[in-house]
Amino acid sequence: MSALPLSSPGRSLNGINIVGPSNVLPLPANLGMYQLDIVLKRGNNLAIRDRGGTSDPYVKFKIAGKEVFRSRTINKNLNPVWEESVSLLVDNLQEPLYVKVFDYDFGLQDDFMGSAYLYLESLEHKRTLDVTLELKDPQYQDHDLGTLDLAITVLPKEGDFREAQPHQSMRLSDVHRKAQLWRGIVSISLIEGRGLQPMDSNGFSDPYVKFRLGNQKYSSKTIPKTLNPQWREQFDFHLYEELGGIVDITVWDKDAGKKDDFMGRCQVDLSALSKEQTHKLDIPLEEGEGMLVLLVTLTASAAVSISELSVNILDDPDERREILNRYSLLRSFHNLKDVGVVQVKVIRAEGLMAADVTGKSDPFCVVELSNDRLLTHTVYKNLNPEWNKVFTFNVKDIHSVLEVTVFDEDRDRSADFLGKVAIPLLRIQNGERKAYVLKNKELTGPTKGVIFLEIDVIFNAVKAGLRTLIPIEQKYIEEEPKVSKQLLLQNFNRVRRGVLFLINVGCYINSCFEWESPQRSICAFLLFIVVVWNFELYMIPLVLLLPLAWNYILIASGKDTRLGDVQALEDLLEDAEEEFDKDDKVPGSFPPEGAGLPASRILEDILASWHFEWIHVMVDSKRKGFMNKLYAIQDVCISVQNALDEVASYGERIKNTFNWTVPFLSWLAIVALCVATVAIYVIPLRYIVLAWGVNKFTKKLRDPYTIDNNELLDFLSRVPSDVQMVQYQELKLDPSQSPNKRKKNNPG
Repeated sequence: MSALPLSSPGRSLNGINIVGPSNVLPLPANLGMYQLDIVLKRGNNLAIRDRGGTSDPYVKFKIAGKEVFRSRTINKNLNPVWEESVSLLVDNLQEPLYVKVFDYDFGLQDDFMGSAYLYLESLEHKRTLDVTLELKDPQYQDHDLGTLDLAITVLPKEGDFREAQPHQSMRLSDVHRKAQLWRGIVSISLIEGRGLQPMDSNGFSDPYVKFRLGNQKYSSKTIPKTLNPQWREQFDFHLYEELGGIVDITVWDKDAGKKDDFMGRCQVDLSALSKEQTHKLDIPLEEGEGMLVLLVTLTASAAVSISELSVNILDDPDERREILNRYSLLRSFHNLKDVGVVQVKVIRAEGLMAADVTGKSDPFCVVELSNDRLLTHTVYKNLNPEWNKVFTFNVKDIHSVLEVTVFDEDRDRSADFLGKVAIPLLRIQNGERKAYVLKNKELTGPTKGVIFLEIDVIFNAVKAGLRTLIPIEQKYIEEEPKVSKQLLLQNFNRVRRGVLFLINVGCYINSCFEWESPQRSICAFLLFIVVVWNFELYMIPLVLLLPLAWNYILIASGKDTRLGDVQALEDLLEDAEEEFDKDDKVPGSFPPEGAGLPASRILEDILASWHFEWIHVMVDSKRKGFMNKLYAIQDVCISVQNALDEVASYGERIKNTFNWTVPFLSWLAIVALCVATVAIYVIPLRYIVLAWGVNKFTKKLRDPYTIDNNELLDFLSRVPSDVQMVQYQELKLDPSQSPNKRKKNNPG
């Protein structure tokens, strides 16, 4: 073992230090494969990037512009010891190994700590060399950024290798495969904050909290104008590492129109917590003031599995019998969180889109259920891939939607989207192998190709019903919402449709008072007298049962109006899109006198008035910059966009509850209304109100850290809106893409 001298001649590329010994003869260019074994040992005297005089360094290796390795993060250390190894397959030694070091900053952009190039062609065969890389910053070449110690071995490989596999990290592939199977679940209840730092001029803050465990991220709601916020929210993380992991927590002050203010950070070391036990943690904030109160629970989980098509649990009669017994009605109150199990067989895809210049694709499949996410292997250079994989998930919420997405692997950049399907678990027909037409990213229209799936769902109906009345599981942080004129117009039209329905109902009732139809008015008058004279409180839930019964009779008799609602929404969305395009083409046009204003024109007038008011306010505020003004307008538009969507969605969900869009939820509503009717009829109202009040007043005394929820809103959150109905609707398979047609055309 010999260390390379730092004083030996090297190369310089764009001001970045390149290490390469001059006393080693370069290897000849060779089209064969090489195995590159690298041991990342340690860093020495690395750059300071944090306020406390330390850094949280991690290292990235790149070859030909593709990241092939990323080390773990060593917290608060300028002389970190990694001792991590990686084996890479490379097709030639002409491409240098590019090493970059970063300081990990949760919630912010990671800070650059230096980089170096290592030219592989200058290394000897079959010999391990100790290499010291001197880190440099091309913008500040005089700065001393420390060094990295590596051990490098290059071995020629013989045998047949695929063209698409060079530069692939065997270590990363192995870790990637194993990382899909988590070993437990970490439930974090964010209870409250105490004595937080005031960040606003009024002496308060608008705090919210960000959590991160690996690539899993959550963000809490914002509590306005307080230094002692009460969040009462729960977040579930997957635990991949046997020894636990570190949960990074940061607190921020929400500022409309400018960058949010940092209020402090803390960490939770999961390896120090015992499993199957709830831990109450009072954690003081670093780089800030105050503390957070958390409840952390670690539970073991056998939630998922990946296997070949020939090996799966539900095809084994004994295993299937055991699972059916586990979710039988007799065990309805055993482990309420374990609602059921779903098995997904990803068979193959046909006729996919060509994403590469060669007219082919390298497709792989991602299967997601809530926050559970698994991947198939990649089938290279194929538009009709066969995966034949079986994925098994535990079902925590029967109202979850199974999402299957096909991507094209691209070794030089992020994967390309090829198509997607979304399948609600309650719509699955067990054991049926179906061809699903792939849709676009928004799930509103078809894209090229079909995917063949076979899905089985086994669940306990009682557990599923009880789970419906607790808050829905949040998904990991998704893309930041963006202002979209088209989306604004669509949401505006959805709200307008609901308002028009209420107006029509009001006009119908008013027509009874106006005696426009004598027969109708007489019937309404007699009904009014009978109902008022005999009214009892229990009749309210009883009356709500009538539209459920009426719609059930209509559906049973073949007069299903639900498809008409979906078609009406599709037409509405298409009209909004056409109107949006028309307005864009003729920006200064106005309708002729006497004609009705289009929805987009009304919406533009509303936004214009808000825009004028905001400009008037912002002109008075001379201290704000131009970007702050843009952010303020954007925040207002996003708030309006989200508010319109929320109002429209809740109206559509109420309607879809009564028209049996999801029969399971409609039956659940019937059970709840029947129980309410009987309870109000049998129990005096004062006792019911008294029990409700006693429960409300004593809830915090009985459980100081309880998480409040509204059962009605939790129920409605499971009912799909009209937009979701369009997204979940299965597209009809083109006859040319059906499996029978393909077999007939290609019997071989």
